Amino acid sequence: MSWTEIVIEVERTQAEALSDALMEIGALSVSVEDADVGTEAEQPLFGEPGMEPTQAAWEHSRVVALTPADADHAALVAEAAASSGLGNAIPNYTLREVAEQDWVRLTQSQFEPIHIGTNIWVVPSWHDAPDPSALVLELDPGLAFGTGSHPTTRLCMEWLEAHPPVGLRVLDYGCGSGILAMVAKKLGAREVIGIDIDPQAIEAARENTARNDCEVAYYVPDDFAASGHEHAFDVVVANILANPLKLMAPMLAGRVRPGGQLVLSGVLATQVEDVTAIYRPFIELSVWREHEGWVALAGRLPA
Repeated sequence: MSWTEIVIEVERTQAEALSDALMEIGALSVSVEDADVGTEAEQPLFGEPGMEPTQAAWEHSRVVALTPADADHAALVAEAAASSGLGNAIPNYTLREVAEQDWVRLTQSQFEPIHIGTNIWVVPSWHDAPDPSALVLELDPGLAFGTGSHPTTRLCMEWLEAHPPVGLRVLDYGCGSGILAMVAKKLGAREVIGIDIDPQAIEAARENTARNDCEVAYYVPDDFAASGHEHAFDVVVANILANPLKLMAPMLAGRVRPGGQLVLSGVLATQVEDVTAIYRPFIELSVWREHEGWVALAGRLPA
């Protein structure tokens, strides 16, 4: 099957409504781009880490809708314009033919094995491990956060490699794909627990862990509270974001047994002072390593 993109340039205030209307009447997908990209008028959109930008489109936006090649494009544009409040006049639009491609192969080509630390490789299932003797995780990109490509995940993996939790109990709070929990287990942890508030992440983590022949128990918070497991750990790792980390300071510090270690990431270098101040009544944290503006904080609870 072949496809055609409808390209419509509109003002920022019209982009969201037009996008929604195009989806409702049968577009396969809709994206909004900066119509001024590549020019001096190009405008970046910024948001807080982990949050959407405060405005949803650019001052001059380009709405791009993917449709079947044999669709009545003029009728689609007219209907979308009318239902989105643009009026009965058909806005100017252009059509772009989308070349036939092997979409599966194209998507897979965007994800190569990732080398982390000294001896860790994260490898998609369609690739062979570059070094089979290394610590290899087979992990496909999916809905749960965490393939090792983000600096915060990488920092936590490097910390675990530098401090192998051999024979220790490890908690991965906010486990996402389960990647940190699996690294801890492969590095010799005696017991590993992963917790996430998202049931979909828990399901993905369990599938990833089975694929990698690891033994990790995953829970949503309420189920963990009722699990009967001991709640103090030798190592607690939490790769989330600064604001939730600050809110969870008493809980996360309380999961660390005396003499145990706490590792936090998802913190920008500019947020270090704020986060460490919140944790100071419970545990003294300091920057272990920084990468691309993100840091890993680590500290040991007094024995």
